[in-house]
Amino acid sequence: MTLLVLLVALLGLAVGSFLNVVVWRVPRGESVVSPPSACPRCGHRIRARDNVPVLGWLLLRGRCRDCGEPIAVRYPLVEAATGAAFGLVAWWAGVSWTLPALLYLAAITVALALIDLDTRRLPDAIVLPSYGVGLALLALAAWNPGGETHGDALVRALVGCVALFGVYFLLLVLYPAGMGFGDVKLAGVLGLYLGWAGWASLVVGWFAAFLLGGLFAVGLLLTRRAGRRTGVPFGPWMLAGAWLGLLGGDAVWDWYRTLL
Repeated sequence: MTLLVLLVALLGLAVGSFLNVVVWRVPRGESVVSPPSACPRCGHRIRARDNVPVLGWLLLRGRCRDCGEPIAVRYPLVEAATGAAFGLVAWWAGVSWTLPALLYLAAITVALALIDLDTRRLPDAIVLPSYGVGLALLALAAWNPGGETHGDALVRALVGCVALFGVYFLLLVLYPAGMGFGDVKLAGVLGLYLGWAGWASLVVGWFAAFLLGGLFAVGLLLTRRAGRRTGVPFGPWMLAGAWLGLLGGDAVWDWYRTLL
């Protein structure tokens, strides 16, 4: 298990480096594969040895090798955070066919959360393909080659997708100022995963998004960092709520039932 976690965490570091490109280019409608990364000031291409996640930034002391332009600390932080997220997911899921699906969700979580915070948008270029990718990976997990199949989980995933999409679409119709259609489209993707995990995860993941987002908004109001009309990106809280539902949905649901 330790070796698995280590290898997956190293994969996460590399994925995090790519996500830095995604977060910068996708909102601008640019290709994520070309041209190669370059310094925005002097235009010199980033050398391969400087592209080593986290270590490259440290060795360069956070500056371009050619012109000395500062390189934002956000880049190694995203790489490190993605590596840590991948490692935690591997530790939780273990060696299973569910692991690829969860790692994909972890990757788009980092990308979409940062893009939404930066631009208050959830790009279709990431969200819409995630329906197909997520469904394919969860179908693989349901097939579970070499083990017991889980067709019921795949059915729940499809029901969860439709249900969460429908709920968010209804909320959008009733209160258009409260969220955007990007949130609705993301809800369908998260519903796939939450439905796969179980009905308790679906309910907890849906409710947790509003609870976490609401607490954050209240905190901003109390500290006077925002007003009642200030828009707050909801995508990061949807993603955080979904992970809470996935990792602890059953435990939270059981705790809630003891209070009734």
